[in-house]
Amino acid sequence: MTPLRQRMLEDMSIRNFATNTQRSYLQQVSAYAQHFRCSPEQLGPEDVRSYQAHLLKTRMLAPGTMAVTTSALRFLYMVTLKRDWTVDDIPMPKKPWKLPIILSPAEVAHFLECVDSLKHRTILTTAYAAGLRVSEVIHLKVTDVDSQRMVLRIEQGKGRKDRYVMLSPRLLDALRAYWRTSHPKVWLFPGQIPGQPITRATVELACQKAHRAAAIGKPVTPHSLRHAFATHLLEAGTDLKRIQLLLGHRSLSTTSRYLKVAANTVCDTISPLDALPELAPPLPRPAPPAMF
Repeated sequence: MTPLRQRMLEDMSIRNFATNTQRSYLQQVSAYAQHFRCSPEQLGPEDVRSYQAHLLKTRMLAPGTMAVTTSALRFLYMVTLKRDWTVDDIPMPKKPWKLPIILSPAEVAHFLECVDSLKHRTILTTAYAAGLRVSEVIHLKVTDVDSQRMVLRIEQGKGRKDRYVMLSPRLLDALRAYWRTSHPKVWLFPGQIPGQPITRATVELACQKAHRAAAIGKPVTPHSLRHAFATHLLEAGTDLKRIQLLLGHRSLSTTSRYLKVAANTVCDTISPLDALPELAPPLPRPAPPAMF
């Protein structure tokens, strides 16, 4: 490990960056250095601009991926190397604003029915019932299930934050049925490697398999169940602030995007077309004269 890599790793650890964030930033900076075949210390703003153009035009990366690279390079130069640069020297690409595609309650039920493994079905059911990220589901421990208070404890979720979410009676029944067959000890959903939880990739593969079996036209990922959780709560009249707390969002503006997809927000507004008088059917056009 080079001294620069070690220093950047220490800087991220001091700021308590998540492990995945640290790994991602190091990978992005390593790819940047490999592109120019020299240390990033020898490169400047024009080199950063050239690399961003390469990622955009040659590799055709999505704005979201470009944003991760940009954040990593900003941290490297402005924090670790303490260069007197501004954010304009490493511009952040603007990401398109996209709304999530929401599964209906009937589609969620049909999808879960198509998960053929009890363990995988319980994992995906938990993601929907509590609105959890897939990383939060797979890192649940047996002790995180509090049936006395009817809550699930989410330890060190995104942003290194703990929170509690509701434990529905129906989910508790599903977890108990799963526990009677598997008897997990530490991790609620253990993986194939002893002492480790199930991997994210395994859950995503199970989700893809169930999606094909369900033949649902909409895209379905484990995160789709989190989107459905928030939207269905909002449609049922749950307060937006409470949904924010359950999802673990830092900002209410992040949660408010579900207002744009909730049926009771969109469909309860009356279209001006419905206020118009009934329209007469269009008159049929006369047939053109026969020319032969």
